[in-house]
Amino acid sequence: MKKIETDKAPAAIGPYSQAIVSGGLVFVSGQIPINPENGEVVVSDIFLQTEQVMKNIGAVLEAAGTDFTRVVKATCYLANMDDFDAFNVIYSKYMSSRPARACIAAKHLPKHVLCEVEVIAEV
Repeated sequence: MKKIETDKAPAAIGPYSQAIVSGGLVFVSGQIPINPENGEVVVSDIFLQTEQVMKNIGAVLEAAGTDFTRVVKATCYLANMDDFDAFNVIYSKYMSSRPARACIAAKHLPKHVLCEVEVIAEV
């Protein structure tokens, strides 16, 4: 088991790692739309927040030696399911390989963000 850390994605805001590699897979912790350069949440727009989330995931995947094309499973959390279509516009730009996915409405997400995504990928 190997812990993945990169300063190109936000540091964990709790007692967890950005990702763990185990058994040929990388398990990326849920990423929220925090800009790693300043530690601030990106403005409250689902398009911009989703874009930042996907950039953060990409940085963690890169640090683990993999990329979006090797993602096998994603779990997406939305604060408002009315944002589902808008979220998918940005999500689909990154997840062109169309991995398995669940998308769940969450009553509250950390720092009151609009979306959070976690992924599992092959390394």
